[in-house]
Amino acid sequence: MAGVREKIRMNSTGTQENGKPTGYFKTTTKNKRTMTEKLEMMCFDPRAWNEKTKRNGKHVKFKEGKIK
Repeated sequence: MAGVREKIRMNSTGTQENGKPTGYFKTTTKNKRTMTEKLEMMCFDPRAWNEKTKRNGKHVKFKEGKIK
């Protein structure tokens, strides 16, 4: 029987100090049957520039992408 869970890649929307994307990602799984829409969640990105503290590390939105 085929598995119901699908591996996905969560890409960070955070940016570096110079405005370029961090390229940071996390991997997770999701249920193909019940979760048909794209997944978005808030997670910690250690590479994202935090304007408030003037340091790296910030909670940003992660969006679902494909694993290559």
